[in-house]
Amino acid sequence: MTLTTADADTRTLYAFDDLAGLMGRMAGADKHGPAASSTLDVLWVLYDRVLRVVPEGAEDPGRDRFLLSKGHGPMAYYAVLAAKGFIAPEQLETFGDYDSPLGHHPDRTLIPGVEIGSGSLGHGLPLGVGTALGLRAQGLLDPAVWVLTGDAELDEGSNHEAIAYAGAAGLDRLHTVVIDNQSATHGWYGGIASHFAAAGWSTATVDGRDHAVLFEAFTRPHPGRPHAVVAVVEPKN
Repeated sequence: MTLTTADADTRTLYAFDDLAGLMGRMAGADKHGPAASSTLDVLWVLYDRVLRVVPEGAEDPGRDRFLLSKGHGPMAYYAVLAAKGFIAPEQLETFGDYDSPLGHHPDRTLIPGVEIGSGSLGHGLPLGVGTALGLRAQGLLDPAVWVLTGDAELDEGSNHEAIAYAGAAGLDRLHTVVIDNQSATHGWYGGIASHFAAAGWSTATVDGRDHAVLFEAFTRPHPGRPHAVVAVVEPKN
């Protein structure tokens, strides 16, 4: 099976403007609505125009891999997965229920299209490094690996080990998007992107709500280097 972003476009069940309604079908005290909303534009552009993965090809070896590391992003993630046909929209109403597959941390054994079961902050980018290395070792050089992280999550030291290793190893199929809503505890002197650049990454800092700008940043060539896009957003209340 050959996957293309055009395939994903033809299978769209909903438009971006429908995502707020899909998110509204989820309830509970742990929705983290504003934090999740800060990821919505990034997730939509990735799944609508960039990632080569479709529901029927969720296990295809040639698919792109998306890893959600931002712990307060599942609500938006589930809405986008429903919009793209990976899960039924009706399932959104079970979000967080005891017997629901839609837990507060997505579980790859329960939800088609989910690549990891994340836990503590700081897991996603190291897992992304391992995924990129594993694909390279298997000779699968085309699939891209995308990791969505938050700026506060970068306070965890495990991420900095992953950033340093990925740059040195030239993992050019590895990408990360950092949602910068100024929630990090520690200061980022020179800006978040400067820390990735110092480790040998290609970088871009863009408006995290502008779909055209996000698409250009996501698809920018970066031969021989991993790529980091810092998406600057103000959370929606």
